[in-house]
Amino acid sequence: MTDLVVVSLESWDRIWRRNQHLVAGLLRTDPGLRVLFVEPSADPIHAAIHEHRATRGRGLRPGPDLGAGTAGRWWLHQPTKLLPRRIDAGSDRRWARGVARVVRGLRFEDPLLWVNATQGSHLLELTGWPTLYDITDDWLLADRGDDERARLVSEEAYLLTHSEQVVVCSPRLQRDKKHAHQHLVPNAVELAPYQENRRRPPDLPSGRTALYVGTVHADRLDVAVTADTARRLGRSGTVVLVGPQLLSADDTRVLSEAGVLLLGGKDHDDVPAYLRHADVLLVPHVVTPFTDSLDPIKVYEYQAAARPVVSTPVAGFRDLDDELVMIAEAASFADTVARTITDPPEPRAHRPAPPTWQQRVAQMRAVVDALGART
Repeated sequence: MTDLVVVSLESWDRIWRRNQHLVAGLLRTDPGLRVLFVEPSADPIHAAIHEHRATRGRGLRPGPDLGAGTAGRWWLHQPTKLLPRRIDAGSDRRWARGVARVVRGLRFEDPLLWVNATQGSHLLELTGWPTLYDITDDWLLADRGDDERARLVSEEAYLLTHSEQVVVCSPRLQRDKKHAHQHLVPNAVELAPYQENRRRPPDLPSGRTALYVGTVHADRLDVAVTADTARRLGRSGTVVLVGPQLLSADDTRVLSEAGVLLLGGKDHDDVPAYLRHADVLLVPHVVTPFTDSLDPIKVYEYQAAARPVVSTPVAGFRDLDDELVMIAEAASFADTVARTITDPPEPRAHRPAPPTWQQRVAQMRAVVDALGART
């Protein structure tokens, strides 16, 4: 029996990300595995300030049945953050003690710790559990305030010093996050849903569409380029964004006034239909050191969809040898999309399949086994 505590950057919800694919795959393939998946804390004060509904965390609850005998072998836990860090300097240590209590209540024996959110450094410091640090984004390169960046620097330094295993998802992270036991485990895609005939989603507009799938956030999305593209297409097509909407009100207004349609997040089972029915797939990302650290899941999803792609020269896309992928600088992005949507390239008859999550699960299983062996 292996017990695993996962400290995630994202909640477990209908919009699946790397952690969900990997944890679900590990649970399905290892009947002796038990998992506690720790979600980001609910923050009622922050929610109230930003005019959202303020709610407490959902606490401990059974994880949904993922098939293959996973029911009853894993749990979700969402704590509550009562006060901001600038007021409550001990909030992270209190969070760690709360998670440790939940783990004891589940009677996990000598658990392994999988840290994706750097806050997990406080749980490692408290417990000394054998730790795997999974680095999916270099938040030290993102645009953050001085206090937030100082916290991230301190937490990551502790993790890189005290973790037994480190996993990175991109070559840039492999270069920048040195560790004696480092493993490159990129992202992937589930191929089967892209090989099915699915109906056009009812909220996808009629006519030609240029579609972006991913988190709509200023750390990634170039708002000006996206708005310019929508204006350039005019009546010849619609720019559609599918994904959690985390932009400011001003950026959202800029996009809406340009004619961009924001559909919000969609269930991961429904995303392939949006991609397959689009005329062009978009990657209007800003080109920054932060985006250079990423291995976007959309690289693999877009390849599986086999639709034309227009991308700014960002990591994951700029080095692809794919006849369907056009790379365009910000200044020429809108024109390239306009040309591609009316005159798309033809795919090769036999295109290589992108890597699958089953392959990545096998890689991560080897890392977890190595962590247990070192223990």
